[in-house]
Amino acid sequence: MNIKIVNKSPFDLPRYATQAAAGMDLRANLEAPVTLAPMQRMIVPTGLSIELPIGYEAQVRPRSGLAAKHGITVLNAPGTVDADYRGDIGVILINLSDQPFEIVPGERIAQMVIARHEQAEWIEVASVEALADSERGAGGFGSTGK
Repeated sequence: MNIKIVNKSPFDLPRYATQAAAGMDLRANLEAPVTLAPMQRMIVPTGLSIELPIGYEAQVRPRSGLAAKHGITVLNAPGTVDADYRGDIGVILINLSDQPFEIVPGERIAQMVIARHEQAEWIEVASVEALADSERGAGGFGSTGK
């Protein structure tokens, strides 16, 4: 799939690290380092704008290393970049650790996955009984076990 991209950052375009990778790393488009205090959140710009085909989204997800080692994650994970959005892709980072974390220009802060999606059309029915039976039924929030 070909996707048009504008890169206003001095950093390379996102790319897949391996042939089987699902996500591409996004980098912080900063002029100087910024510090994210414990429990602080911040929208970090990437300098990237894209044109996705209708029926696709870009999902912005945390990087596992930042989360495991530093408690840094994407607050609205996964964040969605809609096909009709043309602005800078910003990443909402939050520091869930008890230590300040410095984000340096060009640091890999999140990953982006391009995913197909559908738009639903609702068929309203009068009651839950009109929905097809399933093995799970109304069980939720841990009902399938530990």
